[in-house]
Amino acid sequence: MGWDENSTYILLSEGNGPADLISIGGNKMLDKEGFNLWKESYDEDVELSEETGTYPFAGYSHVLGRVYSLLHACVKPGGNILDIGFGTGTLTKQLYDEGFTIFGMDFSDKMVEKAKAKMPGAVLLQHDFAEGLPEVLSGVSFDCILSTYAIHHLSDTQKVTFIGELLERLSETGKLLIGDVAFSTVKDLERCRASNQEGWDEEEFYPVLERLRPYFSAIEFEKISFCSGVFVFSKESKK
Repeated sequence: MGWDENSTYILLSEGNGPADLISIGGNKMLDKEGFNLWKESYDEDVELSEETGTYPFAGYSHVLGRVYSLLHACVKPGGNILDIGFGTGTLTKQLYDEGFTIFGMDFSDKMVEKAKAKMPGAVLLQHDFAEGLPEVLSGVSFDCILSTYAIHHLSDTQKVTFIGELLERLSETGKLLIGDVAFSTVKDLERCRASNQEGWDEEEFYPVLERLRPYFSAIEFEKISFCSGVFVFSKESKK
């Protein structure tokens, strides 16, 4: 692993071998233990990247703001909201305070713990969404499902399968909103990769409109920054 002066590093012990040194500021894919350690500086890492306008979090606040606006355009307070990979709950807490019924899941039990302190009345679960939705949520439909800066942890094949599962859980007028490091075309992704070779994370799989269109119809994509955007799916998007 090359050293990146713009990254923050943590040292994991107990025999993790050559992977002991893990980059967190450079946004490397972490295991559960890594996520638990990263959660202490998660908001600060995002803020630094956004303030400097650099990959991967350039446009982060605008992405969250756009998801927030789109959600309000289709759901009234009291509606069921599912947040996939809610992290520390920055966006979800605002919706919780406005009276939405919040369900959520995150890979890190420490992030779940932090979010529960902010939203004691929400249904928040520690779950790896690479395994699909947890059984405890079966039978629940959602007026909006949102995911910000999380779905890139799934491979392209996994994304297609998971998005299909999420669309089946929407109410008739529900929307699926995905904000992330995202691109309209593969060419845009490769251009960003070439400009950020030192910090680029090869273990993350950023959503690309061009790659999703063969599997879903009527996808909307709004570019927010050179490395971020928001996707909008409806129940009818599934082919």
